[in-house]
Amino acid sequence: MYHNCHAGCFHSHTVSPSTHKTRSLWIALILIICLAGVEGSVGWISHSLALVAESGHMVSDGLALGVALLASWMARFPASEQATFGYRRIEILAALANGVGLLLVAGWIGWEALNRLGSPPDEILSIPMLVTAIIGFIINSVNAFLLHDGSQQDLNLRGAFLHMVADAVSAVGVIVAAIVVWQFHWNWADSVTSLGVAIFIALGAIPLVRQSLHILLEKTPIHLDPQQIQAHLSGYEGVEAVQQLRIWSIALGQDALLAHLTVSIPSGEGRDRLLHQIETSLQQEFGIQEIFLQLTAPVALPLINLSQPQTLELLNEQVGRKVL
Repeated sequence: MYHNCHAGCFHSHTVSPSTHKTRSLWIALILIICLAGVEGSVGWISHSLALVAESGHMVSDGLALGVALLASWMARFPASEQATFGYRRIEILAALANGVGLLLVAGWIGWEALNRLGSPPDEILSIPMLVTAIIGFIINSVNAFLLHDGSQQDLNLRGAFLHMVADAVSAVGVIVAAIVVWQFHWNWADSVTSLGVAIFIALGAIPLVRQSLHILLEKTPIHLDPQQIQAHLSGYEGVEAVQQLRIWSIALGQDALLAHLTVSIPSGEGRDRLLHQIETSLQQEFGIQEIFLQLTAPVALPLINLSQPQTLELLNEQVGRKVL
């Protein structure tokens, strides 16, 4: 029986985050904390729910960026006997936490907006609200730009990036609401804008939560078709059966495959060649990095002629010994 853990059974696959990624997260965190304090104060003074909601959203973003930084640091821990794949999945947990946090913030903003629609404030100081929102939009846009690089390949970074995008869109909503209140004195526009921002935040958070759960539940990656891979494995000469095929993601961009192959190749050298060919094709054609294959050849059982009396006597003796 042949078993192979591609690249060794003791894994060390941790990909260290770049200095640029860590620096960008720190810059975004500092800017968000400072801006949240300013917007919260101005929103309270100007009676703007949209600005207060924006400030609360950014406080949650500050926590989200802190979680992202912590996860990035922990993901660099080397693999160990207890964590043979490393700690990259911590970043998936951070992404899930960020997604849930976005949904909670969206729910809070939406609830407050609905309550305010029934009884809008008598006065909203639109000019301070407008100036603060413009500053917030600029800072959030800078943060989104800093975090955009690499957000497609890093689910943890994508969660932080979506927080910044949601902040920028919230700031645009506050700007629109401030202009409407200033020009037309429609104070209810503040609540309507907040409700629209809440819906936008929720729509952006749901895919992040879904993808994080998809990885944590070890479902088959969306971009890989198990039936296609099984047919690919079965197509090799000498492969008679493919059993216990398992495909999952350890982290975004780190897919793994496990399978038991029954082969008709008698020599160990031939099975080694087949093993190498399959590993190479799975890496090149499907992008699977972690490959665990077990190759077994059927054992040929000796033929027994039951018509011969001496054979029956021998079998009876063997059965008698096992019973005793």
